[in-house]
Amino acid sequence: MSRIDDSKQFLPIRIAVLTVSDSRQADQDRSGDTLAGRIEEAGHIVADRKILRDERAEIAAQLRAWCDHPEIDVVISTGGTGLTGRDVTVEAHRDVYEKEIDAFGTVFTVISFQKIGTSAVQSRATGGVRNGTYLFALPGSPGACKDAWDEILRAQFDYRHRPCNFVEILPRLDEHLRRK
Repeated sequence: MSRIDDSKQFLPIRIAVLTVSDSRQADQDRSGDTLAGRIEEAGHIVADRKILRDERAEIAAQLRAWCDHPEIDVVISTGGTGLTGRDVTVEAHRDVYEKEIDAFGTVFTVISFQKIGTSAVQSRATGGVRNGTYLFALPGSPGACKDAWDEILRAQFDYRHRPCNFVEILPRLDEHLRRK
């Protein structure tokens, strides 16, 4: 079972938040606000925050820019993970990934199923890695953002979480780029 090892020091990480929506403005971004609030409440840093329309190339370009920025460790997007024609966030993420974190979508679906039943099959939440940066695509509802953060990401972004966590392997995500 997972636990917090109090003998280790908490290490804050820098997280960028991207809301993908054709209709939301900053004052209506409840999902982005939910994520930003939880990130800061956990002791991490909101390194940047943007809202983009559902345009695959623009989303992928922003993800790449953040992955190439040395002051960003994680990118979390919200919105555009559904099944409609304009939902292209997952495709944009996969355009950027070097490696996909397959179990993230599976675990998110299990958690969602407990909350919303079979409607969970309509989400395509995903996670991956590029250039030493974690990327996660979450559905666009505040509830889905709460579930992903509270049930998965909060623990995985806590260096003290055992038996393992994303933070402890963060320095090794891009080791293949440094090999000679």
